[in-house]
Parts: sequence; C-alpha cells; structure tokens
Amino acid sequence: MAEQAKLPLGKLLIQKGVISEDQLRIALIEQKRSNEPLGKLLITLGFVTEATVREALSENLKTQSADLNSLVVDAVALKLIPKEVAKRYRVFPIVYERATDNLILAMSDTSNIVALDQISAMLVKGITIKPLLVNESDIQRAIDQYYGFELSIDGILHEIETGEVNYASLGTTSDEYSQPMVRLIDAILADAVQNGASDLHFEPEQSFLRIRYRIDGILRQIRSLHKSYWPAMAVRLKVMSNMNIAETRAPQDGRISIKFSGRQIDFRASAQPTTHGENFVLRVLDRQKGIVPLDGLGLGENELSLLKLMIARPDGVILVTGPTGSGKTTTLYSILNHINTESVNIMTLEDPVEYPMNMIRQTSVNESAKMGFAEGIRSMMRQDPDVILVGEIRDKETADMAFAAAMTGHQVYSTLHTNSAIGAIPRLLDIGVLADIMAGNIIGIIAQRLVRKLCPSCREAHIADDIERRLLGLPDDAGPQTLYRPVGCEHCAHQGYKGRIAIIELLKMTPELDEAVARRASIRELRTVAAASGYHSLVDDGMRRVLEGVTTLEEVGRVVDLTERLG
Repeated sequence: MAEQAKLPLGKLLIQKGVISEDQLRIALIEQKRSNEPLGKLLITLGFVTEATVREALSENLKTQSADLNSLVVDAVALKLIPKEVAKRYRVFPIVYERATDNLILAMSDTSNIVALDQISAMLVKGITIKPLLVNESDIQRAIDQYYGFELSIDGILHEIETGEVNYASLGTTSDEYSQPMVRLIDAILADAVQNGASDLHFEPEQSFLRIRYRIDGILRQIRSLHKSYWPAMAVRLKVMSNMNIAETRAPQDGRISIKFSGRQIDFRASAQPTTHGENFVLRVLDRQKGIVPLDGLGLGENELSLLKLMIARPDGVILVTGPTGSGKTTTLYSILNHINTESVNIMTLEDPVEYPMNMIRQTSVNESAKMGFAEGIRSMMRQDPDVILVGEIRDKETADMAFAAAMTGHQVYSTLHTNSAIGAIPRLLDIGVLADIMAGNIIGIIAQRLVRKLCPSCREAHIADDIERRLLGLPDDAGPQTLYRPVGCEHCAHQGYKGRIAIIELLKMTPELDEAVARRASIRELRTVAAASGYHSLVDDGMRRVLEGVTTLEEVGRVVDLTERLG
C-alpha cells in the first residue's frame, strides 16, 4: 500500500518532465535497499530539488513532508505546544518563524482538522500553523527526546551551574539530550543561525569565555561565560567536528552538519591553541544563502547584461577580486548555477568545497596528497571539462595553468586578492604572468565589496550637506538631495542596519584594454582606457546605492576609499 502511494510521485515527476525513466529506476533500486521515501531519495541523488518534490507532494497528497533526523530544535516553538497536546494529537513543533508568525508543525496526519483547530485555538492570536507530513514514529521519538529538557541558553546555563557535567557522555549519541552541555552547544548554533551570523567565535580569556557572532560583516559580543564551561564545550565541539579531543596543542580543522528549520546547515570548524586555551571559530555555510540567482546579486541593468555577455564567451578567464569576506564565493557560485545545465561539464577545484552543487564535479585541494591548484588543473584537463573553477590564483604555476586552460578553449573562473578590478592586472604581472598571455585571454574582471543595508523600519531621511554632495558628485545646480541615516530599532537589534548587499565593478576587456595590457601600461592609463568604454568603479556603484537610499556614505567609506572624490 505504501509502495503504491510512493509510485505516483515518480510518475508525476516524469509527466512534468522533471526526471527521466532511468532516474526513477535508479531511485527505486535505492529505495529497496534503504526503505527511504522516494522523494527524499530523488533529492539525495541530485535528480530534483527539495522544492520540486514538495510541489509534487502537495499536488499528490495536498500537503508537504519533512524529515526529523538530526534536527536542531527551536526552544520557542517547543514552549508554544505543551507535551501532553503534542502526544495527544501526534504533532511536534519544528520552528517558530518570528518574521512571518508561522509555526511549522510536524504531523502524522495533516488532514486532522480537529487537531489543527484545537492547537490554533490554544496558540496566541496571529500565529499561523504550517503543517508538515512526518512519520508517526519520528514524531514519537522527537517528543520523547526533546520535551522535558531546558533548551534556552539561559536555562541550560542555570542547569549546568546547579548540576554536574558528565564528560564521558559528551560523545555518545544515546540519549545525549539529557546532557546540558550538548543542548548548550546546539542552542548556541541555532541562535547564531537565527540571527544570521556568518561566523561564531568562542574566545577563551584569562577568567572568562567570550562568544561573538559576525553579523553583516561586523563582530558583535553575544555572551560572556565563566571559563570553567569552556573545557566541556570545546570537547563537545570537537566531537561534533570529528576532531581529536585529546589534541589541544596543535591547530585542527573539521566540519559540523546539522538540520535547522528543515534545512541542512554546515559549519566549517577551526581550533587554534592560544595562551588561555583553544580558540574555536565556526564558519556558517548556509546553502540557501550561499547560492543566489544572478539577478539577485544587486547589479544595475547594464551591468547585469554585461555580466551575461561575459559569461556567454566560450573561452577565457573571468576573475573575481576582493578581500576575504567580500562575497567572491557567492558571486562565483551564482554564475556557475546560472550556466549549470546538462550540456556543460563544470569542474571545480576549491580549498575546501563549501557548497555542494548537483551536476558539478567538485574537488577539494589536498596538499598532503600532492593535489595543489596547479596539479589539480593539470589533472582536470584530462576530464573533458567545458568550465573550470579554480578557488584562488596564489602563485605563478597556478596562474600559468589557468591561462593554459583558457588558451585551449576552456572557460576558467578564479579569485584573486586585489583592491580593484584594474588592480588584478599588475597583480598577475607581479605573480609572473606574461603581459602578452594576459592580453586577449582575460574575458573580464569583477571586483566587489559587501556593505550593510539600512534597516527599512527605522532609517531617517536628511538633506545632503556640501561634503556629501561632493562625494556623490552632484552638480552645484542640482536641487536638494535626500539621503538616509541609521537609527536603530528592534527589527535590526538597534544597529540601524540589517542585511548586506554587494557593490560591484565590472571591467570587460576590450581590444583597446588588451593592447594597453600588452604594452604594460600604468594603472592610471588602464583606468583612462577603461573609463572610455563605460567602466564604473566600486565607488560609483556605492554612490548609486547611497542615492537609492539602500545604504549610507559612511558604510561605503568603510569598504572603499572615498578621498579621491574630494580631490
């Protein structure tokens, strides 16, 4: 009976042209081995996206489905539904979305109107229930595992202060939620993801542990804990990251993978010995945020058309430049996602692979196995690629191999650490790339920075003063110009800013620029030649964003040099 219910999903996806008969056959063979739902297997195999299966399931079963394995529980959602109610109606609260007032509720029977009515009546007015179909056994296990334990950070800390921590059980999986330290780390990770952090810092000082989140590119101190908590927290983080818990004097790297709000989130972990103990930094790798559509990068219409023209060229090098944390990886993944089709063989060489993508052959650089960037490109060339992504050009050998690949008819993408798009040319000359080889083989160079966006709920309008008008390049006869400044409210945690946007400059290589590069022209001359073909700098794009009311001059001035605008 269950098999019959699952089969129409496959047939439905074939009818829609989403999967082929071969792909369905592969998934059904896997299903016999693992006894997993067909929809989940099709996603795991990379044949369909989660959204596609959800749409098909909602058509088929008039609902949505979810998986409760390796879940990080939302303490707020758990408080909304008492344990008795959860047991009576066989439901489990997964997450409460504050922004939309939605409560995502796992149910074994999503058509149980009585249960939905009773729970709605019990909730605070304004909260909407979003039901998800989940196996009854999974719901029962989740109720037993998560209810009855304190899940808020403050509550767990109080529990630790009044009780003993059993170090031996920190690595065990059986009934680990009975250990407050396990819940504390889970609660901190969940809190960081909910607050939109890109990095978490656990920093031991002489007498306390500082916890900081990097939100919108700025570090914020979130909590300070007593230093006695840190040894057990470090052990738990190491267990989750598959690190050696006995090693405390050497740096270690690892990876943590958890499910939060129904989506997979990875953390890249790094432990570094310091004078007061091990410093732990976790980089949040959220696939949902990591890959954005090309038109979601925030480019102007002309720049977007120009970027699409650059991508369309079949061979050559496209470089993305900028400092660490300027969104280079996101831009590259967005471009790859845009060109990722069945007819193109895309291969990447990264250090390490951050976001797994379907249909793209991704390889991590491994120096210990003599697999550096240059060796990796050499070996990739034998794999019949159309497009190659090289994580970073660091030395002459890697640069030479990247240009060799471009000259043999491949499209090559890479990153470079320079301050501007034009600055990439002298940087490549400095590495040792010949000017003649660069000319004609570089398609274009993208430079970018991330600036914080003004909070739309509390930004305050004001008229631009003389210095602001000069920075914006407004003519003297132009009328008054309205700009906005940050204020701070509950929506933006009293920062005045919420979220980030990229300011981008695109330098498309033209025959005139190629000729200037070939004769090793100065940066000033290169800039003059580029400006003649309509090149707009990072500062120009930043000013466009200021005039649109998206950000402020102070914020643009934090990431690019505005002094030359006053000259």
